[in-house]
Amino acid sequence: MAQVISARSTRRFLKANRVSRASRVVALAIALGAGAGAVTLPQVAYAQSFAFNAVSIEGNARIEGSTILSYAGIARGERVSAAQLNDAYQRLIGSGLFESVDLIPQGSTLVIRVVEYPTVNRINFEGNKRIKDEDLAAIVQSESRRVFSPRVAESDAQAISEAYSQQGRIAARVTPKVIKRSDNRVDLVFEVFEGGVSEIERIGFVGNGTYSDRRLRRVLETKQAGLLRAFIRKDTFIEDRIEFDKQLLNDFYASRGYVDFRVTGVNAELAEERDGYFVTFNIEEGQQFKFGEITVTSDLPDVDPELFQSVVKARPGATYSPSLVENEIARLERLAIKEGLNFVRVDPRITRNDRDLTLDVELQLTRGERIFVERIDIEGNTTTLDRVVREQFDVVEGDPFNPRAIRESAERIRALGFFETADVQAREGSTPNQVIVDVNVEEKPTGALSFGGSYSSTDGFGASIAFSERNFLGRGQTFSFAIQTASSSNRYSLAFIEPRFLGRDVAFGIGLNYSETSLLSAYYNTAEGTFQPTITFPLSENSALQLRYTLRYSDLRDLDQTNVYNPAAPDPDATIGEIIGAEGTLGERFDSSLGYTFSYDTRRTGLNPNAGVLLEFGQDFGGLGGDTNFVRTKARAVAQTKIMNEEVTLRASFEGGALHYSKGSSRVNDRFVIGPNVMRGFEYGGMGPREYIPGTDVNDKLGGNFYAVASFEAEFPLGLPEEYGISGGVFYDIGSVWGLDSSTANVLYEDFSARHVVGVSVFWDSFIGPLRLNFSEAIKKEKRDVPLNFNLTVSTEF
Repeated sequence: MAQVISARSTRRFLKANRVSRASRVVALAIALGAGAGAVTLPQVAYAQSFAFNAVSIEGNARIEGSTILSYAGIARGERVSAAQLNDAYQRLIGSGLFESVDLIPQGSTLVIRVVEYPTVNRINFEGNKRIKDEDLAAIVQSESRRVFSPRVAESDAQAISEAYSQQGRIAARVTPKVIKRSDNRVDLVFEVFEGGVSEIERIGFVGNGTYSDRRLRRVLETKQAGLLRAFIRKDTFIEDRIEFDKQLLNDFYASRGYVDFRVTGVNAELAEERDGYFVTFNIEEGQQFKFGEITVTSDLPDVDPELFQSVVKARPGATYSPSLVENEIARLERLAIKEGLNFVRVDPRITRNDRDLTLDVELQLTRGERIFVERIDIEGNTTTLDRVVREQFDVVEGDPFNPRAIRESAERIRALGFFETADVQAREGSTPNQVIVDVNVEEKPTGALSFGGSYSSTDGFGASIAFSERNFLGRGQTFSFAIQTASSSNRYSLAFIEPRFLGRDVAFGIGLNYSETSLLSAYYNTAEGTFQPTITFPLSENSALQLRYTLRYSDLRDLDQTNVYNPAAPDPDATIGEIIGAEGTLGERFDSSLGYTFSYDTRRTGLNPNAGVLLEFGQDFGGLGGDTNFVRTKARAVAQTKIMNEEVTLRASFEGGALHYSKGSSRVNDRFVIGPNVMRGFEYGGMGPREYIPGTDVNDKLGGNFYAVASFEAEFPLGLPEEYGISGGVFYDIGSVWGLDSSTANVLYEDFSARHVVGVSVFWDSFIGPLRLNFSEAIKKEKRDVPLNFNLTVSTEF
């Protein structure tokens, strides 16, 4: 009797029985472990050896016999043991080509009988809605027209489940199944049960003493599930996001002087229903350190440390921050380049003083390695031109290599907002003293097209269309236009900005605007158009200057002079006062002016991460041609700080303007007219000079040549769960609008008269954006002022 060495793997799918092509689906079984079968021999076989003069292969249809022999590794005439036959079997099964393998010695002939795995006809996905078929197809390793592998199919199912886990759907299940087809083919189907999102119900902290849980939760990218859980996707549990949150916490504490801070662990407990997580961050804050002595030293004989010491801005006693040290290093290295000192590096040396909780910083100037930039390679940008990316580098090919400058360039590339990811790495070039900078980017959409409708009590029903592109034609330029139409107004605007004019750090822009109004509440119409090219360039790290030219067209039209009040013949049906009536006779007017705006902003580069100052001052000088000569001045100052462990934000601001004509005079559409966006508590044009004539309908808001508004406010939590995104505030505004070029006996409030307003605010981070609801009360106003006790605006931070 022939001795049979037989081993069979699992055959739960693809049985010998027929399966309907149309609908019958059989469960796929995965053969875990290539050696699931057993090699069985009588006991005497273990002491025997075999020599085969011939090998017969049966059952193979697609796979060549030579391929099977190569996997078996049995040479003709060579004596082999039973153990070696078992090894041959394991190699054949391990190839992943066969469902089962039998090795049958028949005298001097070895019969290898195989059952091949089928080929994959096609791959389908069923039950998936959150992830598209094409995205799942990119995840799986199984391929059409390739040999089916249960092991690969099981791995694919796991990969799909992991993709759903990354979206917070940890209850997702994926079942691979096969449908038998003719010619030993199968359709591979992945049945997906997506399940629900496992949201984060609560985020807590253990070990925090300085900052509250509420404050720390605002630092994290991950949010708690709240009222808007249907719109917010940052409340799903994603492990990678938790890791990013740990880094955010480190950065937050480090920027506030807690150099010993660390996250000792993160506990994520899953609710019994598997629909929510409770996440706890275990942290150690440590002590807060401040700057001690800050000195600049040098081991280079041609470098004067005193020159570099004079540009250091950080001062002893300020809260220590690694980012401030980085700023000082960058500032010193830029000065070295300016002084013609190449390859100068700044090595920070930190000395810790635990007794007084200070850190002495020694910035040592030393000679770095003589390494040059060989070239900059950019990949992944299909739309954006190479030059747009290259312009973010301060170095070009052949310049000395500075790792810190490369890191800063990488941050500028990411800050463009054109790319989903931007990876910048340096590698050795063709010689040891050269490096190649590789820039790999992945682009993202940068354009937007929007349509909308609106209704207001003054403009009626309206429609709008707007288009904007932040990377126009891949050149890094900004282009936008908008059209807004309503029953009583039409507005058209177009803007273009080139941020790197002539390849320099200068922004060139052009703005075109035209508007027409025909308000039912007024008895005249207006038209205004402007053409304004601008050039903006930095003056220092925190300041910038904009120069501009403005050509402005304006007109008061459709003003019926029969409705103008005439003091010589008073008419009780008059609707328009003397001043606007006189201004309406002036007709069309062109104003041509040159102007500038200086701005100083410390919000991002200041020494205090919790405080900042914004200063703006601008003037326009009319008289470069045109019909008028004038000087228009505007100023704005805002200061903000956070107190009580950053729980409360205090903000103070001042805004004012002055308008003076030396040729011609101001009209109502030239003067300052302010509304609740500048001073709360009053409607647009609700305060300031107005012409009021008792016994008639004349009650014209005139605006003023001068205005000044000071605002003071505080923002603080209301004790509500922060996942609601609701906080509160109080404010106090004081301001006035005054001054006219011409007046009549019926003009009220031409002189300065301060109005005072107090109120409360509710801030809401809604799914449509940050909203601010103001409830105000004018505690001091004039009789004919028009107060506004409530208004809703989009909240902005200065």
